Amino acid sequence: MSVQTIELMAKWVENNITENPSLQDMSSYVGYSPYYCSAKFHEHMGMTYKQFLAQCRLKAAAYDLCMTNDKITDIAFRYGYSSSEAFSRAFSQAFQCPPRQYRKTCAVVLG
Repeated sequence: MSVQTIELMAKWVENNITENPSLQDMSSYVGYSPYYCSAKFHEHMGMTYKQFLAQCRLKAAAYDLCMTNDKITDIAFRYGYSSSEAFSRAFSQAFQCPPRQYRKTCAVVLG
């Protein structure tokens, strides 16, 4: 599998992040088995598909927190979290602050 194919897989995940993209869907998109995609993705990206998906969801959510006035609960559900509490825990672990504080910081920075 080429590096371009792996980059295509990563870009596909990013572009479909609100659709709850599965490993099966991604592998169908590139035409390889889920097992092979998973192994090559991990080898090239240094993280599992599941870890990459979680990272993409949190990055997209962080963008929405800064660039929209959407409710935090709506953002949590948009990116596949089962509750705002689950989202807040994951977000706080990744960004070292809760979503509400992150949004306030963005408002100050973006003025």
